Amino acid sequence: MEIFCLALLAGMILVPFLQVITRSVFGFSIPGAGELTRFLLICLVFSSYPLAISSGENIEMAELRETLPKKFKIPLYKIIALLSIVACLFIAYAAFITVLANFNKATPVLKIPYWIFFSTTFLGFAGAAFMHFRQGLRSPRPKHSIGI
Repeated sequence: MEIFCLALLAGMILVPFLQVITRSVFGFSIPGAGELTRFLLICLVFSSYPLAISSGENIEMAELRETLPKKFKIPLYKIIALLSIVACLFIAYAAFITVLANFNKATPVLKIPYWIFFSTTFLGFAGAAFMHFRQGLRSPRPKHSIGI
């Protein structure tokens, strides 16, 4: 998954770079370069979301939770994990319904099927729900705060 996300990032950098070069040097632009870049960005964001969760790099506001006694902390971790799973599954379900509703539609220039766009959202949030489930089963790790 990391290699896939790295390839998406490389493509997202390469396409606009080639667009600038072809415009500046050769005087023409690549048709659909903007659309392809947006597509790669969407795929990158939703594909990398489960990776961020699995590495513990997702954003959280832990200050209040960390001040609680241990007997409240562990149940709170479980509740947060459960709510995260429910939210991710809901978004994955909504994306799946959107895939079904837009199955025969495509982007205007490159004719990329919309179901590919929405499938990355579905897979990303389904993967995120799985990662939240895995984290919810583990006991909470102490977080180290970083001060500036």
